[in-house]
Amino acid sequence: MTMLDDRTTAETTWPTAYPQGYAVVDVETTGLARDDRIVSAAVYRLDAQGNVEDHWYTLVNPQRDPGPVWIHGLTSEVLDGAPLFREIADEFAGRLADRVLVAHNAIFDWQMIAREYARAESAAPVRQRLCTIALSKELNLPLPNHKLESLAAHYGVVQQRAHHALDDARVLAEAFRPSLHAAARDGVRLPLLECRPLTEWTDSPAAPRIGYQAGYAAGRNSWRPSRKRPPCPYPNPGRFTDGGPLKQGMRIAFSGDTSVERELLEDRAVEAGLHVASSVSRLTSLLVTNDPDSATSKVARAQSYGTPVVDEAAFTQLLRDVAPADG
Repeated sequence: MTMLDDRTTAETTWPTAYPQGYAVVDVETTGLARDDRIVSAAVYRLDAQGNVEDHWYTLVNPQRDPGPVWIHGLTSEVLDGAPLFREIADEFAGRLADRVLVAHNAIFDWQMIAREYARAESAAPVRQRLCTIALSKELNLPLPNHKLESLAAHYGVVQQRAHHALDDARVLAEAFRPSLHAAARDGVRLPLLECRPLTEWTDSPAAPRIGYQAGYAAGRNSWRPSRKRPPCPYPNPGRFTDGGPLKQGMRIAFSGDTSVERELLEDRAVEAGLHVASSVSRLTSLLVTNDPDSATSKVARAQSYGTPVVDEAAFTQLLRDVAPADG
């Protein structure tokens, strides 16, 4: 499939409820945890119809180990002379102001940005975000998975430097425009979510992480979190109900390919008070998979037990408001 042509644009009646501007964002980071830092950031500003207005890119000195250099390519030497986040916070904010933040798996980019602003004793001027994974699901795009490269290939957008913030933002901006026009043409409601800036931050020295070796730079195998976690402190309230919230104590299992690291999704679930299970049983509350028709053992067991199933995008949205455990 190729980019939409001018005829599609001309024939589209633009919904008045759609936002008046977008900031397509990508950040590269030292890792995926709460205390990780941004090492580079890029923003493509788009108008109401998804046309590019300008773009911006910066390196950021994280004041710590740069993390997975084999992914983002940014060494300590490259980042040593880069500005601190505090020094680029105003410029970054100016490019986000009065726009909807658009990102691929937007909850991750937003959380990293919000934490950086909280450390800088400020707040990002973002009130809404739009995840292109969620939008592709709303549009029923026939993608093999939810990776950015698959979305780009669907629209014929060529990636030049994967995991480089500026190129990833460019690719997403080019793929977002035809998605936005398809949504407008078909009357699809955009999956906009509220962004709540952090109001405080306790900045303590990063403690050694259980299951991590001393340095990232030694190679890919040195950046592997331990899969052993403390037991969930809450009782299992039973199965997830469609339309209802997740509840603390629910047993969550994951199966198949995800657009972000599985460890990140599992860590978020644990932080929210959920029990991450390594297998599916009759006690499993919910299975998270982007391919419910696959032949994996977890999917097969979920089908035999009648276990509820949701995709990754729906799960990340449910994580925003997990209900407390029953008293």
